[in-house]
Amino acid sequence: MAAALSIRGDMPAEELRRLARLERDGRVACRLMALANALDGMSRDRAAKQAGMDRQTLRDWVHRYNEEGLAGLHDRRRPGPKPRLTPEQEAELAAEVERGPDPERDGVVRWRRIDLKALIETRFDVRLHERSVGKVLRRLGFARLSVRPKHPSSDPAAQEAFKKPSPSWRGRRCPSTLVVGRSRSGSRMRRASVSRAL
Repeated sequence: MAAALSIRGDMPAEELRRLARLERDGRVACRLMALANALDGMSRDRAAKQAGMDRQTLRDWVHRYNEEGLAGLHDRRRPGPKPRLTPEQEAELAAEVERGPDPERDGVVRWRRIDLKALIETRFDVRLHERSVGKVLRRLGFARLSVRPKHPSSDPAAQEAFKKPSPSWRGRRCPSTLVVGRSRSGSRMRRASVSRAL
């Protein structure tokens, strides 16, 4: 026969069941119910089956509950994949993005993700997807800007001379009505009403 589970007794089974009813995470609620059943004297095997787990899993949750309390019944955050670039490489990449591309050396007038992908591959020997390059840039604090780039050989004086001033219509007034006599064909034209222009 299996040894009885030793569960910390600072919270009675009724309180664990009440917390299980209020819990939004279904997995945590099942763990709370399994602990409450085990505290009431139910066998380890039966308490685990009613909660949808096996005896070993229940034993592991009991150990975590004994060590950490209610917080131990929640799933821990998984660390995720390890970053492909080291912090030193990321700092160097951030400095390069801040400095901007050199049109003669890099062949571009502004950085795109595909350009930075090639730069990372040649400089750091790390292959990243364009989407991953965007994630690295966001993590480094850069935002995506879609502005029109300025060509290195553009002439601001020629651009100003090309701009045409718009005509000013403010000073001119149209009469409110036009009175017209006969047209050349001899037919009489009617009085036309014209709205006053602002």
